[in-house]
Amino acid sequence: MPLRQAETWIFDLDNTLYPASCNLFAQVDRHIGEFIAGLLKIDADEAYRIQKQYFRDYGTSLRGLMIHHDVDPQLFLDFVHAIDVTPVQPSPALERTLGMLPGRKIVFTNGSAKHAENVMARLGVSHRFDAIFDIVAADYFPKPEPFIYDLLVRRHWIDPKRAVMVEDLAKNLLPAHEMGMATVLVRHAAEWAQDGADAAHVHHATDDLVAWLGEITAD
Repeated sequence: MPLRQAETWIFDLDNTLYPASCNLFAQVDRHIGEFIAGLLKIDADEAYRIQKQYFRDYGTSLRGLMIHHDVDPQLFLDFVHAIDVTPVQPSPALERTLGMLPGRKIVFTNGSAKHAENVMARLGVSHRFDAIFDIVAADYFPKPEPFIYDLLVRRHWIDPKRAVMVEDLAKNLLPAHEMGMATVLVRHAAEWAQDGADAAHVHHATDDLVAWLGEITAD
């Protein structure tokens, strides 16, 4: 399928729609540690250890907290996403390019819809998207759990063979590839983002999403 003929474009949010150099997630990461420290009445070092252990074991720290500590996920999401989004710069170029891109556009994020809305508003692209599929819609299971991709496809009537998924983590593209979607990796320099970047399930890769989409819309 030529990418320009795609019916649906599925975009990750953090470090994908905006550059990873904004380091926005550092704020979220810090808030997660603070939440765990307050919840469990432990110091910052132990909270950090638990945070990263749950992330490794369950895909998100939230999932581990729900399993082991019966945490209310909405309280967690409200706390950790109460961040300053001004490090993200408005992107008129992204807004224009998305406007030229045929097909529906959906944000697919392991964050909350509120967080996605705040970031998209800051970028100036909210009106270019048709839907947000967030961690709540996924019943608090994170990418790359395959069944939530199935849920996304069913809920939004997506034909995977006519869809493109854009992500900054190669592991999150594997289920999309297995469903028949075209996949696009937005590369960045962080060490944790390198795993699988050269894998066969990554069909396209770019260091500059706006420029790459501009090439697609110019074809």
